[in-house]
Amino acid sequence: MKTLMQMFRSNIREYGMVIALVSIVLFFQVVSNGVLLQPLNVTNLIQQNSYILVLAIGMLLVIVAFQIDLSVGSIAAFVGAMSAILMVDNHFGVMPGILISLLIGGLAGAFQGYWIAYFRIPSFIVTLAGMLIFRGLTMTALEGQSKGPYPEVFQKMSNGFVPDLLGGSTIHVTTLAVGIILTLIYIYFELGHRKAKQEYHFEVIPMQFLIAKLTCVGIVINWFMYLLASYKGIPNVLILLFALIVFYTFITTKTVVGRHIYALGGNEKAAKLSGVKTKRIVFWVFVNMGVMAALSGLVFAARLNAATPKAGMGFELDAIAACFIGGASTAGGIGVVMGAIIGGLVMGVMNNGMSLIGVTIDMQQTIKGLVLLLAVAFDIYTKSKQS
Repeated sequence: MKTLMQMFRSNIREYGMVIALVSIVLFFQVVSNGVLLQPLNVTNLIQQNSYILVLAIGMLLVIVAFQIDLSVGSIAAFVGAMSAILMVDNHFGVMPGILISLLIGGLAGAFQGYWIAYFRIPSFIVTLAGMLIFRGLTMTALEGQSKGPYPEVFQKMSNGFVPDLLGGSTIHVTTLAVGIILTLIYIYFELGHRKAKQEYHFEVIPMQFLIAKLTCVGIVINWFMYLLASYKGIPNVLILLFALIVFYTFITTKTVVGRHIYALGGNEKAAKLSGVKTKRIVFWVFVNMGVMAALSGLVFAARLNAATPKAGMGFELDAIAACFIGGASTAGGIGVVMGAIIGGLVMGVMNNGMSLIGVTIDMQQTIKGLVLLLAVAFDIYTKSKQS
């Protein structure tokens, strides 16, 4: 029991947000009379929040590096406008259009990262300027009007579904099979992680508690997949999100670059003295953020089937809130990819749940603001208790 309590305290941010997410889901499931977890609504939740989750992954690296980016919503809108000019007006192929759009996002991030990293201008100021610059460019490029429709193949990036390769009739069998495979993969990695810790004589939780954990996670995975299978199956955008989560989790936990980002955010001077090329790291963090903002803009444009001048409004605030709610520290150096995803899901479930029960938009903003304030206060409180 002592081991469990120590484990909970050392991972209080991650476990606390998982508990909060489960509690919020159960609350809105009850007050919405079961509508929240209807298969159609679960699918809508994924598609409606996908672009914020993409942004949250990129924003996590920015926040861990002890920076901030206020321009991501404007870059998403600008890239959406450029993609429409390429694919709608000039009839570019979908893949070339996507690649050029991502390149534009990377260049936008490089433009800002250069001023931040090499001129030492605070990221708040640079990205605030970027927010105004790219919003103005979006309005100019679109001439104040929406532009669409996109090619059908492009739309499927956000609105399409994985086909049922196993030929289910009343239920999407392929989705159920994916759920079982994911469960087995999760069990394999958890057991392997436990074995590796035991080899180095690290403390591990008792086997009975590990079995309980694996059982609970397995039930959640397969139940979630069953909900998706009951509608149209796995949305294409969920595959994209899964790939991003796996890739960036690997980058942040298994690579030298990831360790350097955390070292930079934890203590820039110490990192520099240790040989970390801090300026280069900051520059590439913002390049990456530009690419992720571009990807978010493409997903959003595909969902709307149009590029609009008002796209991306408030995206930066939702992405930042997702990271802080998910356990990222305001002081930098702390945060994990899954935490940002959980934080984004908390915001998404709250938005959806409050809409289902008739809470006004104005009151939704108030409640989300209070949740963000409490999350940051919780971060500061836990840091003071650990010090």
